Amino acid sequence: MRPAGAAADERPEIPRGPGERRLGWYTRAKFGVVRGFLWGWARAFSLKGLFFFGVFFGTLEYLINFKRRARYRRELRRVFPEGLSADREKRIVRQYFQRTRCDKLLYLIFDKLPKEKILGRIRFHGREHIDDALARGRGVYVMLSHHGSHHVAALLMALLGYRCAGVRDRNEGALRVFMQEMYERTFPEFAAIHVLYADSFPREIYRCFRDNRVVGTALDVGRVRGVTLRTQPVQIFGETREFLTGTLQVALRTNTTVLQAFVVSRRNFYYRLIVKPPLWVPTDDVGGEKPELISDIMQRYADGIAAHVRDHPDHLSRI
Repeated sequence: MRPAGAAADERPEIPRGPGERRLGWYTRAKFGVVRGFLWGWARAFSLKGLFFFGVFFGTLEYLINFKRRARYRRELRRVFPEGLSADREKRIVRQYFQRTRCDKLLYLIFDKLPKEKILGRIRFHGREHIDDALARGRGVYVMLSHHGSHHVAALLMALLGYRCAGVRDRNEGALRVFMQEMYERTFPEFAAIHVLYADSFPREIYRCFRDNRVVGTALDVGRVRGVTLRTQPVQIFGETREFLTGTLQVALRTNTTVLQAFVVSRRNFYYRLIVKPPLWVPTDDVGGEKPELISDIMQRYADGIAAHVRDHPDHLSRI
């Protein structure tokens, strides 16, 4: 909020958490030049023109970056052990490069678009599951994953009117830090998102559930940062992986409904928010944190990720 007596055109100071990354002038200038070019292109040729610009450069990346292409092909073969035809495999890998490039372009100018234009590009599937959970007054825990543009989920949810909270790494990349500042300056809804850090104490998560917020975290980590973080082994793509369980355990203790959701990128910068039926719904006032329950929920969470990735293989990001 602007302090009393501040000038109308004065920008509010963005609060910083302890240890949060600060950016230098050169980094800001570099991102500003890129944003200016992309916004000029979008105004001249429309968002559809920007989308095809992203497809073009994504295709160039596909043709040039053979190491990344080979790495993605190896990951695909782990998801589809039965094998894919050569043509389909090439198409999926190419679509992955195109999708990630287009998502990055829109991410850089998201804050310059009118709110109504953004909302018109969202297709919300399973919204009733979130609304039913919030009606109970104990918040809702949404289990996300690192597949697709999960980083835009909180923004889209906030613009739709939900009071959100999310967990992020304190040491994020420069681009993410820069764009979060831009979003906070443009969208009051985004500035109202309660940001939690992965290394913070769980009492903040308890508070978010008591405040009836939508709390989202991605538990399918590539590596566990810290020996104190609790994990649960799951079977996914024929392998045993360790997924984080901390936020889930808090949700079970507070009798919060547990859901699973995904973000799917479509052509011309349309997005689908997909919320699956609840993985767990409290039935009484007794906390449900039991080892067998955690194991069951985490395995169904992993199964949901596997099914989603097989349905949208170009959204494969981290396994």
